[in-house]
Amino acid sequence: MNTPIETPAHPRKGSIACVGMGITLGSHLTPLSRSHIETADVVFAALSDHVVQLWLERLNADVRSLQPYYQPGKSRMRTYREWVEVMMTEVRAGKRVCAVFYGHPGIFAWSPHKVVEVARAEGYAAHMEAGVSAEDCLYADLGIDPGRVGCQHLEASQPLFFERHLDTTSYVVLWQLGVVGDRSLGRFLTPDAYRELLTERLLADYPADHEITIYRAPTLPIHGPHIQRMALRDFSKGTFTGHETMVLPPAQALRPNVAMRARLDALDAVHGSGFAPASA
Repeated sequence: MNTPIETPAHPRKGSIACVGMGITLGSHLTPLSRSHIETADVVFAALSDHVVQLWLERLNADVRSLQPYYQPGKSRMRTYREWVEVMMTEVRAGKRVCAVFYGHPGIFAWSPHKVVEVARAEGYAAHMEAGVSAEDCLYADLGIDPGRVGCQHLEASQPLFFERHLDTTSYVVLWQLGVVGDRSLGRFLTPDAYRELLTERLLADYPADHEITIYRAPTLPIHGPHIQRMALRDFSKGTFTGHETMVLPPAQALRPNVAMRARLDALDAVHGSGFAPASA
């Protein structure tokens, strides 16, 4: 007989909420995320922009930056583990903790997922609140509907590290171009040669003149999105700050699934349909 897993009726006093600031300062912060920030005993901020940090300090008197844990040559994974431990120290002390991250706290962010997992395992209340992500901004700024032909999202190094199949009939979005190919997790920007290697890999699936878009969402309301369009062959010649994303539009049209369409026609004939047969 299996013993049911018991959860405490009254979790321990400490708690943590991981929230997203959104991408553009002020305009993307949801009312619920703002409430978590304002009512927390301590706020940890994984924000690199000093202006954003100052803005956050207007919402809570005890804001502690996590940025000093980054060091040149130091593995980012080590830094992220330290973040989890410093946040959990305050949770274990019985405090109401809020951790603030750019965009959506659960997208390309290891620490928020881990600290929620650890806190829950130890009996503390833990919550992740959705935020406006760079992906949301990308769809709006570039006029892309991911539901039209689909959208495949990958960390930019994955086509180099693994044998990934790229769906050239959909949009392919490659994130974190600034550190593409970095296996040390200690670099903040990899040299041009690493982007040249990514270009070589992509040319196996796309023509050299295929137009790509290099995108960066604005972090301040006074700025607009950064959009560079170029041929794939010229990718490594672009301007990079470390926060860019590549969008490859479809290189070929969707191919009809003839066998499945025939089966759908047969089902429609039995169950009725307002649509004409796919062969029409």
